[in-house]
Amino acid sequence: MRPAALSRAGRLAVSHGRIGRRDYHDESFGYRKPREYDFPDYTSQQLENRADNAALQRFVDSMRMHGHRAARIDPLDLIHREEVAALNPHRYGLGLTHEGLGEKYNVDGIVWTKRAGEGAGEDLWTLEDIVKRLRGVYVGNIGYEFMHSSSKTERLWFSHLLESQTLPSPEDHPLSVIDEKRKRRIHELLARSEYGLEGGESMLPALDSLFGSAAFRGVRHAILAMPHRGRLNLLTDLLQFPPSSLFHKIKGGSELPGGLGADGDVLSHLVSSPTLSYGPGADIKVSLQANPSHLEAVNPVALGKTRAKQFSLLKTSPADCKLGDRVMCVQLHGDGAFSGQGVVMETLGMSNLPHYTSGGSVHLVVDNNIGYTTPASGARSSMYCSDIGKMINAPVLHVNGDHPEDVARAMEIAFRYRDYFRKDIIVDLFVYRRWGHNELDLPGLTSPLMYEKIAARKSVPQLYEEKLLTEGVLTPADISAVRGEYKSRLDSELQKVASSDGQFTPVYPSLLEEQWKGMAWPQTEDAEHDPVTGVDQDILQQVGRASVKIPDDFEIHPKLKRHVKNRLTSIENGKGIDFATAEAMAFGTLMLQNYDVRISGQDVGRGTFSHRHAMLVNQKSEGVIVPLNDELQASGKLELANSSLSEFGVLGFEYGVSWERPTLLPIWEAQFGDFFNGAQIIIDTYIASSETKWLRQSGLVMMLPHGLDGAGPEHSSSRIERFLQLTNDRYEPNVENNINMHVTFPTTPAQYFHLLRRQMVRNYRKPLIIAGPKGLLRLAAASSRLEDISAGTKFQPVLSDNAVDADKVDRVVLLSGKLYYDLVKEREAQKGTPASGFVDPDTVALVRVEELAPFPFEKLEEVLGSKYPNAAEYVWVQEEPRNQGAWTHVEGRTREVLRAVKGRETALVYRGRRESAIPATGTGRIYQAQQREVLEGAFRKL
Repeated sequence: MRPAALSRAGRLAVSHGRIGRRDYHDESFGYRKPREYDFPDYTSQQLENRADNAALQRFVDSMRMHGHRAARIDPLDLIHREEVAALNPHRYGLGLTHEGLGEKYNVDGIVWTKRAGEGAGEDLWTLEDIVKRLRGVYVGNIGYEFMHSSSKTERLWFSHLLESQTLPSPEDHPLSVIDEKRKRRIHELLARSEYGLEGGESMLPALDSLFGSAAFRGVRHAILAMPHRGRLNLLTDLLQFPPSSLFHKIKGGSELPGGLGADGDVLSHLVSSPTLSYGPGADIKVSLQANPSHLEAVNPVALGKTRAKQFSLLKTSPADCKLGDRVMCVQLHGDGAFSGQGVVMETLGMSNLPHYTSGGSVHLVVDNNIGYTTPASGARSSMYCSDIGKMINAPVLHVNGDHPEDVARAMEIAFRYRDYFRKDIIVDLFVYRRWGHNELDLPGLTSPLMYEKIAARKSVPQLYEEKLLTEGVLTPADISAVRGEYKSRLDSELQKVASSDGQFTPVYPSLLEEQWKGMAWPQTEDAEHDPVTGVDQDILQQVGRASVKIPDDFEIHPKLKRHVKNRLTSIENGKGIDFATAEAMAFGTLMLQNYDVRISGQDVGRGTFSHRHAMLVNQKSEGVIVPLNDELQASGKLELANSSLSEFGVLGFEYGVSWERPTLLPIWEAQFGDFFNGAQIIIDTYIASSETKWLRQSGLVMMLPHGLDGAGPEHSSSRIERFLQLTNDRYEPNVENNINMHVTFPTTPAQYFHLLRRQMVRNYRKPLIIAGPKGLLRLAAASSRLEDISAGTKFQPVLSDNAVDADKVDRVVLLSGKLYYDLVKEREAQKGTPASGFVDPDTVALVRVEELAPFPFEKLEEVLGSKYPNAAEYVWVQEEPRNQGAWTHVEGRTREVLRAVKGRETALVYRGRRESAIPATGTGRIYQAQQREVLEGAFRKL
């Protein structure tokens, strides 16, 4: 189909390079249109020559496509490499006789021997020379996979670069010559990595090459994610972490300063962020990210941090500023994890998406050809672990780790691709593990043949030393000096620790520097825990109007006209404010205070329940506006990132965003609260524990729509009990700065408004979990007044019941969440003559615990002691099953409060669903019967 025959949407799709892509983010802050590539196509003469020499063309393309299958990329030669039939020119009718090998062919437009666009014309080569040239490129120590790309431009770029050894651009940047100075540098890195990376020593020259190439091209910051393999070598060498600090940690010392409530982490999770210099004007800061032991969990975090580091540039830079100009994400992987962990696919899937791309990542797979004790044949169903990258058509460079100079070249090529196309690329570094999974492992138990080969091999540094001795670059004395000097340094660093008598102070990066300057540690006296978050009414009304202001020539969906009218009416009347309006006013007022807001997740632009509509789509053109950006004229911006259908990867991404910018309110909204469990690893190992392990603050908000409403097992519960179990909330009045994260269940738009603003107005950051409303989004009874969010107001962790005579209250029903409104209706229905077995509903107060962690000991004691002094019965009511919801968290804590109020042990009775293996039944009649029992249980006599 010709582009001229396509619809407008289709033409947009073609212009962006892939069918089906809509220009859905044309005016949405945070989106940059993809880079356009200017690369010379074939000339008419070249096309004619390709047709005249079709057989030769087929052979050349087969070399490009299949050369990696015969390349010498495995140092152990365990991958079965045989002569690939597709690489034989005879299969294409070429060179069938010896004389035929001497026949000359015009290679113009078939094999690239000159820079793109220059010297076009007849270029005669014998078949023998053509074969020699192509095998030298494609069947060596580097195997290339790029022909699977759907982009003709990318295929041409690669073939030009590899075959002509020049970059196909107006600038002539030949591949760096590895001269004597650089060879000595490579040798030093190899020798210093022999104490831990045995078999994978080439990882250090690989990263050194990458960082140097990036620094030379103007990249000023590299965000680095990596697992355990080689981490300590990298830390104490390239990343300049003092070996004495490492030894201090090995001997049981802490890597963190004391007095801040941190427990620290294990040795293999240490970090460093030095600035490396590769020459005048070629400095690059490399920030190794803290990571848990869950392999690959750090990678989406690093990707989010990379994007956030460039986020502010988008507000002030011209349209030609592209993500990746100054910041680069580098992700290291193990071969088993790269093909085995699903988060790799999720992270790759985000790499080119609007609002998630960071300008391309360089992936380095340290490929041991074995995962723990599992050989490759049992670890994946594909030829290479890197094949997962083909889902995004990422090129792959397989390189033999025994040849560090080729490794360095491969990394330079990888960076040049990323720099030109701003897309992900994978370098598959084939190495081996000399000592198995660790130094005490006996890998020969399960892989005898592999480890027989390894035991008989010289190390990578030894092999390289022999090469440099032969070349005359090094002498035996040089080699001894390099090794001796490094060992002496390590001995000296160890002595520092041995002589410190346990008082050694480790070096660790300050986490309140750069963008975090001016923030406070939550545990210090400078921390402001309970700020006023209300805003002047005239500003609230200004924001509310702007949030639904639509240009005259912009046509919204007819059903949204009611949405606009209702919002305008509520802000003018000062009452009837719903959750979406309160949220918009929270966002807008923060934006006016120079905070940015980013909300990410599935369908967040309109909201899963079609309630938010912060992003409006023109019904005629599909153009997009975000009224708060377009009409409010605030210094802050709102980014609405409709995400892929991912939880693990996207939540990790947003968490990485939160690490980078304390002036940004980052929100991840689950489509339904239940769906967060696909990201449980991020919650366990980052959100709940980062401050305790690494002294890293985060202001991430998780919005989890929650509430039993007959929707079945997987659309009801955000598993509040899991988050409460993950908090360090204590069984005594707790200063809230000690909590690792806040867990809340707001029941009014005003409370939601204050929670969002509190995240930014405080001078420190804590993760916030919001069990959000579903059924309350449009419930009139759950609306707020403008005065509830006006100047002088703030979040209330406990809401008392003002609808009953406090002096008459005999029973206090404690609860959280939307069940409150159902109980209010039930209380009204029971008024009059109480049914047999029920208490007088006028004697029952409904008290809402809006913040479950930190548990509001003091506020609840105040409400129960002063508001309802005559109460004799206390009941906790919830609609979640007894083994779920908040009950197990609040029971003991509430008893502590009651002991303080009554001066004695006081009964607290549970009323709700019985224990269950699922959050809610999927059978309507059973659900209704259970819900009726919960509601009546609140008013039944004990």
